[in-house]
Amino acid sequence: MSQMIFVNLPVTDLERSKAFYESIGATNNPQFTDRNAAMMSFSTEVNVMLLTHARWADFTPKAIPDAKTNAQVLLALSRDSRGAVDAITAKAQAQGALIDPTPIQDSDWMYGRSFEDPDGHIWEVMWMDVAAASAAMADAVSA
Repeated sequence: MSQMIFVNLPVTDLERSKAFYESIGATNNPQFTDRNAAMMSFSTEVNVMLLTHARWADFTPKAIPDAKTNAQVLLALSRDSRGAVDAITAKAQAQGALIDPTPIQDSDWMYGRSFEDPDGHIWEVMWMDVAAASAAMADAVSA
């Protein structure tokens, strides 16, 4: 089995969150979805588990911070092009997401935008030309 990641997020409205993630390109996996949780997949390796607050409490007694006012993580998702970064950001905006809550990153070799999901979790979406980035970093080290 290849290595996978499952990002677990507490959500206040499971159906609203499922609809949001489907609108930006994630696919629901009904095998791991019920009235308390939904598995949303961006690829076979990248999955988001949306958990109601009651289900979240089954995993940890820690309080759930309000992601609209507190940030504990910034989630990042790569895309294949600058256009794909703008496309997913536009889809999120069409669903009412706050767009670019973090600074836009724009250079010759990297482009990134961001959005907040309905619960305030920040997703940074980025494209990178790895060869150009490596060259730029090597130049910086040489200088």
